Amino acid sequence: MALELKIPVIGESVTEVTLSSWLKKDGEYVSEGESVCEIESDKASMELPAPSSGVLKIMAQAGDELKIGEKIGELDTTAAKPAVSPSAAAPVPSAAVSRPETKAEVKAETRVDVSSPAARKILEEKNISASSVTGTGKDGRITKDDAVNAKTVAPSVATTTLIAKTGERQKRTEKMSRLRKTIATKLVEAKNTTAMLTTFNEVDMHALMELRKKYKDSFKEKHGVGLGFMSFFTKACSVALKDFPAVNAQIHEDEVIFHDYVDMGIAVSTPKGLVVPVVRNAETLTLAQIEKEILALATKARDGKITVDEMSGGTFSITNGGVFGSMLSTPILNIPQSAILGMHNIVERPVALNGQVVIRPIMYLALSYDHRIIDGRESVSFLKKVKELLEDPSRLLLDV
Repeated sequence: MALELKIPVIGESVTEVTLSSWLKKDGEYVSEGESVCEIESDKASMELPAPSSGVLKIMAQAGDELKIGEKIGELDTTAAKPAVSPSAAAPVPSAAVSRPETKAEVKAETRVDVSSPAARKILEEKNISASSVTGTGKDGRITKDDAVNAKTVAPSVATTTLIAKTGERQKRTEKMSRLRKTIATKLVEAKNTTAMLTTFNEVDMHALMELRKKYKDSFKEKHGVGLGFMSFFTKACSVALKDFPAVNAQIHEDEVIFHDYVDMGIAVSTPKGLVVPVVRNAETLTLAQIEKEILALATKARDGKITVDEMSGGTFSITNGGVFGSMLSTPILNIPQSAILGMHNIVERPVALNGQVVIRPIMYLALSYDHRIIDGRESVSFLKKVKELLEDPSRLLLDV
């Protein structure tokens, strides 16, 4: 019985995918649940498992653009699983063939006689080899006159063209993945369809770092997950979004959609590109719940197992370029969202505190926003609120 393999329904808005690669070979026996190929949609890549055991027949090639429901292969479910064959015996090496050793032909060197020490001295002074002089003396011996008349012949010099070596100059091309093409399209759309502007502020991370240092071990022991900065930033933004709902809103045609909840998009870098999984109802979660959710989504994203639904519907996003060493940036909106917060690296800088110059761990924050819906007062006030919550993290617990 031949069981058809078809492109499954991935998401409501996905109509076409790319067959990235086959993980099994044509004619290979696969067991039920084994991944047979990898497919890539506009938003994510995923592995397609075998619905049953059988021998695979491949009917589509890697790189093909395929519609949802399109047939890509078959499984012969009546085929029995092949027995494991013993390893083949090592081939007997063929007998070594003895070859006669080649002897270099030795050419007898003709002895050149110089008749007198005077002739020898002249040739040495003129740096002329005796073998290059024809002797006129008895038995071809070189006389003094032969040495005096011998002329030095300049050696011929081959013309050499010098080419400056510039190193390897290779180049290669590869087809853009569907995910990379979608990212490119979205970024250009965001730049061309929004009135994007960025405002900046800086955060003194001293109090937050001290709090994390004090409780990170007990936090991990109790909750089974590390205490990172992202949960504090997620919580601070969720609180600030309540006070400034326009930052959490979206434009749809000629209407503005306000959300009374926070679905926080957390940008994650994967081998295939940047994806933004969503932490649902972040405003209701504790720091431990946020850390667990971020870890689970980030792991799925990097393993290529995140679903379209897990990356859809965010209302606000955070991206952390600081993990790569970024000092400052202007993040691009994740449309249709109206704002995105950019985190950056933490650097010890001299700052004025109570009239004195002290060294503090400072992080620059950047809020990019759509000026069509968010005014400068709201954007600046939102970022200032986030700064205040992070510099005094006890306010997150007291909700003040």
